[in-house]
Amino acid sequence: MDSDNRPYWQRKSLSQLSTPEWEALCDGCGQCCRHKLEDIDTGVVHPTQVVCQLLDTQGCHCTDYANRHASVPDCITLTPESVSRYAWLPSSCAYRRLAEGKDLAWWHPLVSGDPETVHQAGISVRGQVLSERNLPADAELEDYMEER
Repeated sequence: MDSDNRPYWQRKSLSQLSTPEWEALCDGCGQCCRHKLEDIDTGVVHPTQVVCQLLDTQGCHCTDYANRHASVPDCITLTPESVSRYAWLPSSCAYRRLAEGKDLAWWHPLVSGDPETVHQAGISVRGQVLSERNLPADAELEDYMEER
């Protein structure tokens, strides 16, 4: 009998997670849905204030997650193997945190029990971004680079 009462993300490696456990790790921040620009000279990736057409900017979730690759072919699929390849994932990302040996933050819905804490903590893109659907036809992503 297993007497380890720790939450599954503390007991298992990322590669041991079931699909539902993996999906539940997403905190709903919407950060990975930001368009990003990479500086060709330095390799530094800069997030923009523009997000994918499928992101619900208030709820911070994909409006067609199951079929997203049909309309957004370059949408990434995070896997236990690929997390470490995406250095642009924010340090707050649950997948990145766990891959780096850290625990989930207090505001993560699996810890807090409330999906709103990610927004209340200011981690999500809610209120900070513009959907690419609403960009002017002549818009350039460079004009929407996030200032750091």
